[in-house]
Amino acid sequence: MSTPADALSCAAVLFDLDGVLVESGSTVERSWRAWAVDHGLDADAVVAACHGRPSAETIAAVAPHLDAAAEAAALELLQAADTSELVACPGAAEILAALPPTRHAVVTSGTRPLATARLTSVLLPVPAVLIAAGEVPRGKPAPDGYLAAAARLGFAPESCVVVEDARPGVLAARAAGCRVIGIDGPLLGDPSDVDILVPDLAAVAATVGTGSIALTRRSETHV
Repeated sequence: MSTPADALSCAAVLFDLDGVLVESGSTVERSWRAWAVDHGLDADAVVAACHGRPSAETIAAVAPHLDAAAEAAALELLQAADTSELVACPGAAEILAALPPTRHAVVTSGTRPLATARLTSVLLPVPAVLIAAGEVPRGKPAPDGYLAAAARLGFAPESCVVVEDARPGVLAARAAGCRVIGIDGPLLGDPSDVDILVPDLAAVAATVGTGSIALTRRSETHV
């Protein structure tokens, strides 16, 4: 799609968590760098691989000799306790407040305790539908999480819009049949793969109608 859209109509909005609703990049990278050093791994390579997919999958890829499930559980416990630098992403609180609880969900590559800790630490609501790592057979870039979220909300995935900031998540959304709003940044990959490109959620206006939600890129937004 060479020409980005300015508006999308949908039944529900499915949000990624980190980098979309909660700015956790420094926390994520700090914990992964420390983990890499502890295990004698290339920290830069580990950080490059960690974004947008479940921790256990990253560990299995970069350190197949380790017990990925056990390492991931320990790592995410540390991340859940490290909330001092977390902030809500611009526009996150406003768009969540505008959407009915039955019309949005969060799909994250982190565990449920980690997702809950991050949302509550920045005073964002924990949604009624939250699909976390380990709750679907495959993590991103497989479509399982977004398919599960759409089903839990009661909508076809083709009627949902996903908001993502990382390439694995965009691939997952596309594989599920969803349209995509991309948060511009170094993790997104090819911006032509998304329907609307914005710097953050503050650039998206959400208008809820009787049967649909209109998501519009604000006219003053430039990316």
